[in-house]
Amino acid sequence: MTTQTSAAPHTSRSAEAVVPYEETLTRYDPVMGLEVHVELNTATKMFCGCATGFGADPNTQTCPVCLGLPGALPVVNAAAVESAIRIGLALSCDIASWCRFARKNYFYPDMPKNFQTSQYDEPIAFDGYLDVDLDDGATYRVEIERAHMEEDTGKSLHVGGATGRIHGADHSLVDFNRAGIPLIEIVTKPLTGAGERAPEIARAYVGVLRDLLKALGVSDVRMEQGSMRCDANVSLRARAGDGPTSIEQAAIPLGTRTETKNVNSLRSVERAIRYEITRHAAVLDSGTAITQETRHWHEDTGVTTSGRPKSDADDYRYFPEPDLVPVAPGVDDVERLRAKLPEAPAQRRKRLQADWGYSDLEMRDVINAGALEVIEETVAAGATPAAARKWWGGELARRANADGVEVTELGVTPGHIAELDGLVRDGRLNDSMARQVLEGVLAGEGGPTEVADARGLELLQDDSALEAAVDKVIAGNPDVVEKIRGGKVQAAGALIGQVMKEMRGQADAAKVRALILERLDVTG
Repeated sequence: MTTQTSAAPHTSRSAEAVVPYEETLTRYDPVMGLEVHVELNTATKMFCGCATGFGADPNTQTCPVCLGLPGALPVVNAAAVESAIRIGLALSCDIASWCRFARKNYFYPDMPKNFQTSQYDEPIAFDGYLDVDLDDGATYRVEIERAHMEEDTGKSLHVGGATGRIHGADHSLVDFNRAGIPLIEIVTKPLTGAGERAPEIARAYVGVLRDLLKALGVSDVRMEQGSMRCDANVSLRARAGDGPTSIEQAAIPLGTRTETKNVNSLRSVERAIRYEITRHAAVLDSGTAITQETRHWHEDTGVTTSGRPKSDADDYRYFPEPDLVPVAPGVDDVERLRAKLPEAPAQRRKRLQADWGYSDLEMRDVINAGALEVIEETVAAGATPAAARKWWGGELARRANADGVEVTELGVTPGHIAELDGLVRDGRLNDSMARQVLEGVLAGEGGPTEVADARGLELLQDDSALEAAVDKVIAGNPDVVEKIRGGKVQAAGALIGQVMKEMRGQADAAKVRALILERLDVTG
């Protein structure tokens, strides 16, 4: 069953005037505020017992409470409260010893009660921070204003248009399955002093926050599915002249902000903020005031368009929720949850990098490939860190990119890679053979040893045959031999290739190289 609402008239998605980004920064100081909404992975909703599974048929996970029917009374989800406290602790927040829910009153077609049960001036967690490491090693501290509990709205589906948005649609359908899903909203204090790196810092912050929430196990943080969404607030204020001090710049009032809603990828966070900075500059340069409003980000065109006038807190007419008792976590309960916090992702990455001996570039490649966890499991299964990085960050990462999947979805396990590495280190396979074995594993032919046996892949252990091949190649290439004896040891590569061909690839290249140099009485 679906509920239909009328659609709004079409609004243009054409780009507005902008100022080049670098030029903008010569006259204006960007200030950001980020609000990240995180759907918790509890089994039931925030205030009722309805299921929370993603992808169910529309309006099949609802009840009188989450539909806002008269007389239905909510009950707080204790697991959601614990998740909120854990998030607050991980963000170095203070945890409230007593807090309340409040009604946030506004109308929206997919919000059945015409108010959202949220928290306002009494959040569960407040005054925290998250340090964000940038690619060049710089660190930016993001101050956290609060992390508060609330419920999600339903979801509007706009039908008949080209974009999936309400503008240009023929009609709209409402699915209330999402109404009442537990949400944590994490609100930063104004991010100042970022300068030209503001969009980069915003992207990095959302990425680090996503990693932290994933490590806590409180959400699947799948931005593409909407379980983590970012509202990006942007304003510009005048610069305090050339080379202003932080005190001088801080004394200049903040500008009027816009809020780009529900940005659902790290790349889009960066692009949307960069675009809004350049658009604000063009509006201000024209002598026009910025309209305080929500904006919609369009990934395809790289622009934002106007949404609705943005309300201030007073417009929501907050008041304490009369149907819910206050939440008062005890000190012992908070400390119990603190003691169970996992290692922070940034600290874990630094520890693993030191343990594995990876360079900064190698570690960044591993992280970008999404292979950190699987490499850790592979090393634990017995592979060397170098081999684990080689296979997961190289061959398998390329295959995953080509297939459009994650490396963990290829059907290869950490145990497979550890077993393959063992076959190489034990001298049964060389690198070329190992790649053939991996192809077999990917094709579903079995584990590495099983594939090697079935394909007859094994280095020949007959030294006499290898020596004969080396002697034959040396005799047939006097010009190359002369170069090697003259000091150009790298020329041995040509001989190694010929020996490997003679041996039909069933020789250890390192052993071949050593034998060639030994025969020629050359070191290197």
